[in-house]
Amino acid sequence: MPQARISRRRFTLAAAAAAAVPMPVLAQGAWPNKPIRIIVPYTPGGFTDQMARLVQVGLQARLGQPVLIDNKPGANSLIGVDAIAKSPPDGTTFGVVIAAYAANTTLYPKLPYDPQKDLTGVSLMGISPLLAAVNVNAPFKTARELIDYARTNPGKVSFGSSGNGSAAHLTTELWKSLTQTYMIHIPYRGAVPALTDLMGGQIQLFFDAPTGLINQAKAGKVRLIGVAGDKRLAAAPDVPTFIEQGFAGFTGSTWAGMLAPAGTPRDIVKRMSEEVARVIRSDETRARLDAMGTIAAGSTPEEFDAFITAETAKWAKVIRTAGVKAE
Repeated sequence: MPQARISRRRFTLAAAAAAAVPMPVLAQGAWPNKPIRIIVPYTPGGFTDQMARLVQVGLQARLGQPVLIDNKPGANSLIGVDAIAKSPPDGTTFGVVIAAYAANTTLYPKLPYDPQKDLTGVSLMGISPLLAAVNVNAPFKTARELIDYARTNPGKVSFGSSGNGSAAHLTTELWKSLTQTYMIHIPYRGAVPALTDLMGGQIQLFFDAPTGLINQAKAGKVRLIGVAGDKRLAAAPDVPTFIEQGFAGFTGSTWAGMLAPAGTPRDIVKRMSEEVARVIRSDETRARLDAMGTIAAGSTPEEFDAFITAETAKWAKVIRTAGVKAE
């Protein structure tokens, strides 16, 4: 075969092989060159949705593209997370998840997605240590009094949560284990009905994100007895941590972080992580987070992946010890 024909054939094969390899998004034009969608696996108005909308406007200004919030609630966030995992990894779709994402890995033996293979961390956005509130007419006013009462009256204290496997549920189970007490779990379909029953006296204890509890405490409708974090909250400076009260090592929180579908180009993931951190750490956003009882974060993708791994291991132990089952 003549040399010219061989060269043309090799060129044709090389061109065909190159065409079969997907081009990186950034090679097709500077990212982002399309609107960005952020999937929220919960209904509008909750902590996850608030955190997504908190960065929405800042990201639009910094990236120069519309940022759209897409709420996909259901199945304890599995529907929305599955939608994130199965979205094209082209830098146009991200998602915001909370602590339940780490717990679900243990709660559900068969997930519709693989957390290790189908999703990748972008940035830890904020951590919200849970507050513990008791009914104002309960026969205890402090954490120590509650523990003494629960030990003397096993099964007479009931605690609420926003559902089996929620941060509120698992944090209370961890506290029960540390204090060797027996209290009855009453799961609700969300935090609002649990808080309503706490104020009405149907339950006596409720751990939850600070946003709703602080306002009700100021109104005298619930009593705050502790922060499940390593320091007091700026929004509730008079409420001591459980560690201060002698419950060494006891922490429990919900948190919000951004994920991307696995395979999203690393330069896009890194850029989005940097932009989220800049928005989160701005003075305006920090002030809003402080008012929510949330500690601003803003991490690298690698740091968030490591955080998720640690959270998954922590709550897996609690779930197995307490025998928690998914609803």
